[in-house]
Amino acid sequence: MTDYPDEPWHLAGRMCLSLWLVPRAELPPAAPGTRHLIVGGRGLVGAAWVVYENDSVLHYNELLRAVLVRDGARPRVCITDIWVDSETSLAGGRALWGIPKEMAIFEVQRSDGIACAAKTGRGTLAAGRFTERGGLPGRWPLAFRLAQTLDGRIKTSRVRSSAALRLARAEWTTPADSPLGALGRRAPLVSLTLRDFTLRFGG
Repeated sequence: MTDYPDEPWHLAGRMCLSLWLVPRAELPPAAPGTRHLIVGGRGLVGAAWVVYENDSVLHYNELLRAVLVRDGARPRVCITDIWVDSETSLAGGRALWGIPKEMAIFEVQRSDGIACAAKTGRGTLAAGRFTERGGLPGRWPLAFRLAQTLDGRIKTSRVRSSAALRLARAEWTTPADSPLGALGRRAPLVSLTLRDFTLRFGG
């Protein structure tokens, strides 16, 4: 068994995030016991590339997709698909919070903006390029609760973060046979880079 840090995890690094408004019929399945949060027949889907570095309890790369859901009347975020290149992160995410992490191989380039790609033994998952377009002043706090399935029940975990935000232009490329193939069908509603973010996960 792989040892992993106790919660909460203190993480830091850089994130590239895109958001889409997606028709109800195309939303990825959420955790049992939750329901998609729907407005005007559409739900909110986010996908992100994350590089955990600096003062993080673990250093690794991550690609994820998440959807906005309801747990009763309460809004929550549910991670539906996620890949990392750290077995320690995989083991901890599954055991502590019910996050369905899988392993992947990542390529990250920062010479012109940030470009990322991830693949498994079954092929490419996605590739993305983010070009920053302008910054928003100050640091922006964000707090939410994650809803996942752990041991057959809904596990709610607290997440708190702070970051410097930059608007960005994003290009997502996803093969049709990728689990994330739907991301390539339409342009994101908005894309951001979160520079020097700090994050407290769980606890």
